[in-house]
Amino acid sequence: MGNFLAIRWAWLYSPSERPCLAGAREAEVSILVPLLDREQAARLPQRAREVVEYRKSGLSLNHIQGCPLDCAYCLRHTYGLWDQRQPRALMPDAEAVDRLVSHRYFRPHVTPVQVLNRATDPFLPSVRPHTLAVLADLDGRGLRNHALVITRHQMKPGDIVRLSQRVNRKVTLLFTYSGIDDTRIEPYPSAVAAASLTLMSAPARRRYRTILYWRPLVPGLNDTDGHLERACALSRLADATVFTGLFYRDQIAAYYRDGGLPEPYEATTRRKIVPETLEQRVLAAFAGSASLFRKTSCAVSYVHGLPDYNGHYGIRELCDICPAGQVSRCRSAHRVPSASQIQKAADALPDTAGMQVASISERAAIVSGLADEQPRYYLQHALGFQVHDVRHPHHPHRHGRADIGWKDAPGDD
Repeated sequence: MGNFLAIRWAWLYSPSERPCLAGAREAEVSILVPLLDREQAARLPQRAREVVEYRKSGLSLNHIQGCPLDCAYCLRHTYGLWDQRQPRALMPDAEAVDRLVSHRYFRPHVTPVQVLNRATDPFLPSVRPHTLAVLADLDGRGLRNHALVITRHQMKPGDIVRLSQRVNRKVTLLFTYSGIDDTRIEPYPSAVAAASLTLMSAPARRRYRTILYWRPLVPGLNDTDGHLERACALSRLADATVFTGLFYRDQIAAYYRDGGLPEPYEATTRRKIVPETLEQRVLAAFAGSASLFRKTSCAVSYVHGLPDYNGHYGIRELCDICPAGQVSRCRSAHRVPSASQIQKAADALPDTAGMQVASISERAAIVSGLADEQPRYYLQHALGFQVHDVRHPHHPHRHGRADIGWKDAPGDD
């Protein structure tokens, strides 16, 4: 299908690691990620064609799409890409990086970036070289932005060397681990992610950081005492741990029903679901932990010794489990912006023309008039302060999660 992307092995691999291919020139060999032509790319669903998209934890680059791991809860369901299991590229790596750094939302040294996190795994064998090429390209530009790489696949000793060569970027590896044993839900075993986390966390001196990304936690599926104990033991190997729940969207629920899978909840919602009793059990199991977080950006910032780039400090109940030193960092960086400062930051974007600042408190700025979430994320990262949409209120002590499973919930959000 289409052409094939070519990269330089000499750039990405040490001499002892280079593949030995009969008849191959040393300068270039092909990596089997099909490069779609324009007509093929144009037939993709609209959201799949958006290779740069803002998500809460960063500006996400997704020029390679398709994954064979088949996690039943995968967000590919919501992008019309579930049936695409072979990774395919919409453009070469260099073009994708150019598109990322020239995007209206990108700010050098400020905007956190996520690499290939929406529709593939960045360390699938055929995708790995492209992930490393993107990171090398960004690093070569002298950019100091956060770079988040989320994987559940097998990593190799050579990855330690290559990722440690990144001198400018703040690279964080987040290992998705759930401990789910039901292969109908998660065919690819969590043990692989656990082994990768162990491998990549072992070196005492390394430039990148590691996070146990404990997700999705689902009552009745992976929340037994044994599951909690194994996750707690694994967390001791990582630089930090984040726990979170399930995105249960309409498309995912339909897939569960059509496949006869046990439905975890009776309703769907736009936010992740972490029931109150489940959170309490997690906190009890991790009572001795000094590096457990509810939010991805909190953990990513912590492992690099920086204040939270999403400005969660205003949501004070989020910080009750954070290390004291990290709370101090975030407190020192916390600045409540004025309405004029928020408007000035918004003026840089064409998609904030109708935005109005409804209110400002120590917790967050409440705005209206935004068509979608992406400019809101831009403003949060530009200001280092929480920006909420008046249509989707954040209820106290629920930490921006769905109301499902919480006492006195006002209704679905």
